[in-house]
Amino acid sequence: MNILPGTETAAPLMSERRVSLLSAIIVIIGPVSLALFTPAMPELVEAFGSTEGVVKLTLSLYFAGFAVAQLLCGPLSDGFGRKPVTLAFMAFYLLSSLLAIFAPTIDVLIAARFMQGVGAAVGITVARALVRDLFTSERSARVMNLITLLMGVGPALAPTLGGLLMSLFGWQSIFLFMAVAAIAIVVTVHFAMVETVARDLSRIRPRVLARNYAALLTDRYFLLSSLTQGAGLGAIYTQATILPFILMTRVGLTPTQFGLAMLFQSTSFFGGSLLVRVLMGRFGAFRIVPVGIVFILAGCVLLAVLLRVFPPSVLTVMGPIGFYAFGAAFVIPAMSTASVAPFPHMAGAASSMSGFFQMGGGLVGGLVAAGAGDPVAAMSTIIPCMGLIAALAYVGWRRVPEPALARVVLPGPGEGL
Repeated sequence: MNILPGTETAAPLMSERRVSLLSAIIVIIGPVSLALFTPAMPELVEAFGSTEGVVKLTLSLYFAGFAVAQLLCGPLSDGFGRKPVTLAFMAFYLLSSLLAIFAPTIDVLIAARFMQGVGAAVGITVARALVRDLFTSERSARVMNLITLLMGVGPALAPTLGGLLMSLFGWQSIFLFMAVAAIAIVVTVHFAMVETVARDLSRIRPRVLARNYAALLTDRYFLLSSLTQGAGLGAIYTQATILPFILMTRVGLTPTQFGLAMLFQSTSFFGGSLLVRVLMGRFGAFRIVPVGIVFILAGCVLLAVLLRVFPPSVLTVMGPIGFYAFGAAFVIPAMSTASVAPFPHMAGAASSMSGFFQMGGGLVGGLVAAGAGDPVAAMSTIIPCMGLIAALAYVGWRRVPEPALARVVLPGPGEGL
């Protein structure tokens, strides 16, 4: 890939802080669109005269759009550039948000949510590719941690904000907020993002894409690092499809109370990210991942036991989830770096496939949960299984040698690959 001036051997086109802030802004739209919407799900059952299973499709199809689109927007950003692809996908997200506001039926709303997932997919894909374009190794992990830290703010407030918006103005106001956010992101990207790759349409030829994805899917280092994220973070996304029907339908929380209860998860994730930032300076990002795995497994055990012994409550549900989210914050920076670092020549494709694993995990988990019928049984079974898969994938990843290319420093300006 022809990287524009801005690598480890030259002053980067954008500073760590600028990349972190910009990346967080474009990444945050994905989890915010998820968390902001969840308090409205029980209400939508009545508003459209539908069922819980059908309304859950508004999240499952969001995951599907997000997952599939990542396989496209990453390579497209390799070929057309990071900035134009980001602007195009966010414009599509804006249009889908407007469609959701005026959705006359649940079927149209489900379609709009699928389209929103497609548009929001560009955030995490381009953010990771930007980081890989400009930084490597521990510096890359440090930037990813700051992105994760900033990301924690939006999802922490989103359920509470979503509950307040729905209580005061109805569920349509949630999508109006999303539309306004999309406009703000488009303006920010237009003025703040500096292009980091040279336009080269040869990188999006079908044969090239097939070869790149085949290389990724046959690389154990990539597969296991991505599966660690896919199962670990996919479990958090799966929770989003289950929690409204446990805490609001079973426990009896109002939308606003539900949003406040979700602070258990968000503040745990945010606190974990803060601690990770401190520990990385002393131990490095990769050496502290086992701490996160231990907390993830602790949350899984607590969920599996408490929800089978006691009736669901805020404490028995959100307490274990807090452990899980705290652990996830330790895993993301290192595993995100590991999944793209060996592939500087196709950073967009690697970022896309890694993101596909994450959202695909949420999609599969959500569909299984929807089919399970009982949300409490789904929470106490599916989430622990996904956490265990993440832990096993990480153990396998540690035994795979680092690809030689991961140690290659990108060329500076004027140097050929």
